[in-house]
Amino acid sequence: MSRHDLDWFKSSYSSAQGDDCVEVAVTEGAVHVRDSKDKEGPHLTVDRETWTRFVRFAARG
Repeated sequence: MSRHDLDWFKSSYSSAQGDDCVEVAVTEGAVHVRDSKDKEGPHLTVDRETWTRFVRFAARG
């Protein structure tokens, strides 16, 4: 599946102005992350377990 076929969505924490936004696409085996201002630029792909650990870490502040 190419990144153009993924179902991207913006973080619920993104501001209404549209700056500093992160978009995420979740597939069966991975989570894809990109900068919403650079849709054609590079994106990060991690397995779902790694993403879960990252989100838990970030939530702790």
